[in-house]
Parts: sequence; C-alpha cells; structure tokens
Amino acid sequence: MNLSIIIVMTKILLLSDTHSYMDQAILKHAQWADEVWHAGDIGSLKVTDAIRNIKPLRAVHGNIDDHIIQKEFPENNRFFCENVDVWITHIGGYPPKYNMRTRDIIKENPPKLFISGHSHILKVMWDKKLGTLHMNPGACGKHGFHQVRTMLRFIIDKEEIKDLEIIELGKR
Repeated sequence: MNLSIIIVMTKILLLSDTHSYMDQAILKHAQWADEVWHAGDIGSLKVTDAIRNIKPLRAVHGNIDDHIIQKEFPENNRFFCENVDVWITHIGGYPPKYNMRTRDIIKENPPKLFISGHSHILKVMWDKKLGTLHMNPGACGKHGFHQVRTMLRFIIDKEEIKDLEIIELGKR
C-alpha cells in the first residue's frame, strides 16, 4: 500500500516601512518564505519588484506611497491564507484602540490576523475580546525613528498561526 502524506503550511515573511530601501539581508530571508507580505510605505516599486523576482508578494500601499504604488497595491488587502482570515492595512491602530477607518469593520467582522505597519514599532498582541492576533513587523527600511530594522516570520498551518520569530536586521 502506497500512502503519501501531504503537509501543507505556508511560511510567511512579514515586513513594512521599507521607504524605498532593499538589501540582500531582506532578500535572503525572503528565500525562506512561501509568500512575502508588505504592510505599506513601500517607497519604490524597485522594492516590490525585487521581492516578486523571488517570491509571491501580497502588499498594501502606505501614506508615503505615490499614485503609481497606489495603483499597484490597495489600501486594504483582506484574504484567506489557508484557513486564516487575514487583513493587511498600513495604518490600523492597535488592540483595543483601532483607528477610525478600521475600528467598525474589525468589530463587525474580525479577522483572525490583523496586520498593520506605519508606527515603525514592532508589536505583536492579542485582542482577546475579538479573538484577533495583531502584528506590526516594525520597519526594515532605513528611514524613520526606529533604531533597529525588524521583520517577522511565521507559519500558517491550516487555522493555526505558529513559530513566530523576530528578525533583526541591524541598526538603521
């Protein structure tokens, strides 16, 4: 009897706030991932082109992104990755203080994973009331007030979000 086991899980590299900056360290970590997600403030399509050359990309535009990037990437990207409802937006706030643009939508129809960027502050926290995990990967670009460039990587396995790791890329 020939039994084959198919293990399906998706490895995600999550980054934000590149502000037109891309380097080999970011691309090296992208090699690990099945998909790369960018939470806005891309800065230049050269950033997303470099990622797309090696891995599938999901992204949103941020407040510094021009009309060209805004045409390429939406303000909000809501989708399912395996059995996880994901919502990525650039400016979203944090649990329980979401911003005015996202607050009502999150309360009416909470995603399992809510991702935003903008603050340049790495933060991962549960909204226990809504059952939503919030992630902000910090900033991996060199523009901004952050001291250390950061990204996140994790695995989505069916409905489980697991093996979350912080990636520090050094000082900006």
